[in-house]
Amino acid sequence: MPAPSTPEVWLRGPLPGVPLELMPVVHSLLQVREELVALVPSLSAEQLWTRPGGAASVGFHIMHLAGSLDRLLTYARGESLNELQRADLAAEEDEGWRESPAALLGRAEKAIDAAIEQVRATPIATLGEPRPVGRAALPSTVRGLLFHAGEHAQRHAGQLVTTAKIVGAIRP
Repeated sequence: MPAPSTPEVWLRGPLPGVPLELMPVVHSLLQVREELVALVPSLSAEQLWTRPGGAASVGFHIMHLAGSLDRLLTYARGESLNELQRADLAAEEDEGWRESPAALLGRAEKAIDAAIEQVRATPIATLGEPRPVGRAALPSTVRGLLFHAGEHAQRHAGQLVTTAKIVGAIRP
């Protein structure tokens, strides 16, 4: 009889030190982390940067996932992006810039871990506070930014898993 599979993170119950109001964000981020850890080491550098049919590569999705978490959480703290964050955003689109699978995985894990720590430390009383986003100072709240960070990471994790399946099936 096959061993029972581990349920997705959101089905494993409450997490210590995480307010119930923010549990879905942390569940999402932990799920993304597990998916990346299970997938990225199995990819070659070539597979990581392949763009099937012109679609974004797995590497792009990992870079964007890490960078967007950092940017969204900066806004959630009520801060503006710094020059390094702006440069990293521009580098996400640079076709000539490549990191190894291990380096990209490390970047993503670091961003996810930092995001989880910030979410854990966010006072519930601040969730409704307004936060401007981007140069246009579009309106959001701490809650909106934290939940968007979780769902945005999930969206890119789904795209990179699908892309990895496609490039894994492509043989030179």
